[in-house]
Amino acid sequence: MMELRWGANMTGRAVLLAGAAWLALAASAHAQQPLATVPAAPAPAPAVDDGLGDTGYYLESDLLIRDDTNQKMIARGDVEARYQGRTLRADEVVYDTKTEVVTAHGHVTLINADGTAQFADDLTMDKDLKAGVARGFSARLDRNIKIAADTAIRRNEQITELNKAIYTPCEVCAEKPKPTWSIQADKVVQDKNRHLVYYHGATIRLWGAPLMYLPVFWHPDPQTPRSSGFLTPKLAVSKRRGVTYQQPYLFALSPSQDLVLSPQINSKVNPFLNGTYRKRFYSGSVEARFGGTYDKSFDNHGDRFGDATFKSYILAKGEFEVDQNWKWGFAAERASQALIFDDYDINDVYQTRGLFTGDDHRLTSQIYATRQDKRSYFSASMISVQGLRVVAVDPTTGLGNKFENSGAFPFIGPMLEGRWQPESPILGGRLRVQGSGVVLTRSESQYGEAPYNYAAYKGQEGVDSTRGTLQADWRASVVVGPGLRIQPFAQARGDAYRVSDVFLPTTALAAGDTSSINYTRGLGVAGVDLSLPMFKALKNGGSVVLEPLVQVAAGSSSSRVPIVVARDGAGNPIYFNEDSTNFELDETNLFQVDKSPGFDLYEGGTRMNVGGRATVKLADGRGGSLLVGRSLRTKVDPLLPTRAGLDQKASDWIVATTITPMRGVNIFSRARFDDNNGTLNRIEAGLDVFKSRGFASLRYLRDNKDTSGLRQENLDLNADYKLTKHWGVTALGRLSYQDGNAYSPPTKSEWSWTRRDLGVYYNDDCIRVDVIYQNQDRYTQTATGLRLKSDESVVLRLTLATLGDTGYSQ
Repeated sequence: MMELRWGANMTGRAVLLAGAAWLALAASAHAQQPLATVPAAPAPAPAVDDGLGDTGYYLESDLLIRDDTNQKMIARGDVEARYQGRTLRADEVVYDTKTEVVTAHGHVTLINADGTAQFADDLTMDKDLKAGVARGFSARLDRNIKIAADTAIRRNEQITELNKAIYTPCEVCAEKPKPTWSIQADKVVQDKNRHLVYYHGATIRLWGAPLMYLPVFWHPDPQTPRSSGFLTPKLAVSKRRGVTYQQPYLFALSPSQDLVLSPQINSKVNPFLNGTYRKRFYSGSVEARFGGTYDKSFDNHGDRFGDATFKSYILAKGEFEVDQNWKWGFAAERASQALIFDDYDINDVYQTRGLFTGDDHRLTSQIYATRQDKRSYFSASMISVQGLRVVAVDPTTGLGNKFENSGAFPFIGPMLEGRWQPESPILGGRLRVQGSGVVLTRSESQYGEAPYNYAAYKGQEGVDSTRGTLQADWRASVVVGPGLRIQPFAQARGDAYRVSDVFLPTTALAAGDTSSINYTRGLGVAGVDLSLPMFKALKNGGSVVLEPLVQVAAGSSSSRVPIVVARDGAGNPIYFNEDSTNFELDETNLFQVDKSPGFDLYEGGTRMNVGGRATVKLADGRGGSLLVGRSLRTKVDPLLPTRAGLDQKASDWIVATTITPMRGVNIFSRARFDDNNGTLNRIEAGLDVFKSRGFASLRYLRDNKDTSGLRQENLDLNADYKLTKHWGVTALGRLSYQDGNAYSPPTKSEWSWTRRDLGVYYNDDCIRVDVIYQNQDRYTQTATGLRLKSDESVVLRLTLATLGDTGYSQ
């Protein structure tokens, strides 16, 4: 064997080794085509300093021939060359010094520094590495992409052609000669200027069988970080829209912004265009989803009626950092019709897009600014809500006849919230000063709408209000004796209200008169929290903790805003209460001094919250916890809600548990039991299972009397289970109890499935195919009114690795 080591000064021979660079560039033409069997690339070796530097190169062969007559240099027999982190191997490498053409023959292999590899039977290139041809070309690239072609031609630095090519990201081996999916084409052209890959005579194959033939086909170059092109389509069949094909297309407008347009083509109704625009700025980002169509209303069978109108929606959000403390943001959510999201199956609608959380079938637009540092917080915001819920249903016909009136929702703004905490302790404890204020404005009275529907308030202006609150909260903590933790606290609060446009047609005021009322109040409370954690270590490394808990508080009596803003049909007063109607008692607020969720209703008086908590943790990850408690009062308090017994001297019992019986299995429950007879008044329970074959989630909720006075009960299921290595099933469902007392007159109460999704899928390293049957109860527009009907559909999703994968919602 003859071994030569050349230095950087031998530039002529550098061309011979730099053939590796051309192979790497030629391989970039993978533009998304599949392949036949490719030799396995050697595992990448760790980078070492071989002393070659950036310009040195190394050549090793059995024989090195210098042919001065023909002006050629020939390396023959197990040729190996290294240059700039690449390794080139071949049976023979010839460098023609006259024409400056490099030719490699026999088992040509190039291994890059990142472990990717290219292969060819023969390789020829010019001196500048700008043009050349490879025969029997193949490559294994990143993301497990494999390509092969009879010939690869590089015409210049921007254009590369593959003839009789195949592309796949799937595994190909002797046991699996046919990849799960592949693209075969007569010719493939990679255009780096346009960042596109073009196919001529392309056939997409699944498991070797032809699925689709495309005379001309193109997509973004996978080697380009972001480029325009088609994304994964969606095919569905439903009763409402018939056969639906949705094909998104990505426009990469710049490195910091893009646009996805996704036309939805329906066989029964007009097409619908969805879009998503995203832009990132140096200080934040903006995302806007939008869509629209021009069509008539249609029912659950796709039958159209009425006049054609323009239907549209927008779901936008943005957030920006002004500096390290200040942020501002916005959310814009609006729809021209209440049923647009259900009619056109638009996903991921009711999500949190700003500072305030969203709600099901309600759109929340908001603008806000916040400032936060270690000792203070401030926010200013304005909020507008659009209601999309059906609120009135005729029990005889089953027809809904009314949506929520968005004019009865208050416009919230400005709303200010702030808190400040001094750096040094005050009287040995932590002092926090808080302030808040809000203005609520209504264009229509909420008492003329469901669930009130008082005729006297139809068409009247809504109640407007302004509230300002200032509060100081002091708390200290000390541990004495055997671990008794004592936390004394004190709170003082002042509220000021102005309530206007109060319409009271059944009082001494003349019918149609309105009034404005001012009200102020001062509130205070002091008390102490006591706990005594008792710890015991277990022999196996776990522990048991028992902790009795007591809170004693005394102060101002319970208070509501004593302003009558309406009267019901019997003339009974309705008091002002904007933020404290959804009052619940559970383990999250049992030991809160004021359990009211808002400001308008205040829990006061002399009371004691008692309970006990037990926690078990085992070394293997198993464990559980149990909390039992209740609230006790010195006297009956008629201002507090009766649902949880807070108005009585003893509230309902609160029981909350969490259990982890084994790794990957979690169980929780929170329940409320009647103080008098032990009846289960409310329970929420759940089971989560996470295993190697999949997951399952089960949720159960039962409330004998929710905040609207009705029984609420439902069961939710979500599961994904792999039957085999590649095949799996999915399930999603909700079983709900329909309380007949929700209708007037009452009807029969019954259980019903409001959603049933069943799916089967195939998934491997390069493809996922989902077939999903969906059945969901949705309101649909009919010529005579709204009707709750079951909407059935079958959805097909085909996701091919490296082709059109995206996280966009459509």
